[in-house]
Amino acid sequence: MEKFALAVRKFARDEEGVTVIEYALMAALISIGVAATVILLKTALTDTFTRVITCIKTAVCA
Repeated sequence: MEKFALAVRKFARDEEGVTVIEYALMAALISIGVAATVILLKTALTDTFTRVITCIKTAVCA
């Protein structure tokens, strides 16, 4: 029984698993932020590149 109690105390003090979870949560939040930014800027970027392509093809820029 003492070995079990010692193992439980050792597990409770171990912080490596917590660090991994924290990094995973940070990575998930960063990924969500990047995806949201791409979604929000998609239309603006598409319009800009369309204007650049039109400018190059017609040699007339507005």
